[in-house]
Amino acid sequence: MKRTAMIIGLAALILTGCSWELAETERAQNVNRAEAAALPAPEWKEAPPYYEGHPVNPQVTDDRLLQQPGGMVLDERGEAELLKAGEGKRVTAGPVELTVHEAKLFHYHPAEELIGFYHTFTDEMGFPVAKLFIEVTNTGNHPLRFTPAAVLETDTDERKLWKDDIYLEALGDEIGAGETKKGSVGFILDSGSAERLTVRTGEVADRSGETLAGGTEFDIPLE
Repeated sequence: MKRTAMIIGLAALILTGCSWELAETERAQNVNRAEAAALPAPEWKEAPPYYEGHPVNPQVTDDRLLQQPGGMVLDERGEAELLKAGEGKRVTAGPVELTVHEAKLFHYHPAEELIGFYHTFTDEMGFPVAKLFIEVTNTGNHPLRFTPAAVLETDTDERKLWKDDIYLEALGDEIGAGETKKGSVGFILDSGSAERLTVRTGEVADRSGETLAGGTEFDIPLE
């Protein structure tokens, strides 16, 4: 009789444990569903046409669908929330045409496996990023050297240099005669409250380093 009571008690404990595990599993699933529901979906179903043919950057979340402030994206590289955006801009520097297709300020939380890469730039686990998607065309007859964003400044008194770019898409390398390059340039900021970006390009030079044209400067308001 005593043995039977022990067996019944043990079975009750096992059933209680199973019920608790099932309840915890269901609770976790409900939390995950709630979190997924709380993550705003990007309002664009397709990337803007100027991204066509451009590969996804390996160390930054794919933000091409982020076109409306408040939108968020999540992928294997991390999570990004668009804070502000600015309209495009087109400028010239001698034989170089520079088109800024979009300007964005987003808050980025990189995936854990990318933290080591970002520690080169910051000790923060999440941070604002000022990003430009640009297109550079050499309309001349000879190869040129040109840095599209030699300096980026904000109205919150932050200043970033070309060496601080996190996208590393070689947009500052030599550009051939008649060649067009496009890609992203981005800089980690301390503050996500900037309302204006000021971009200064580098000078246009030939292969020997002789300056052919001075750089140019332009502002991009953010809203």
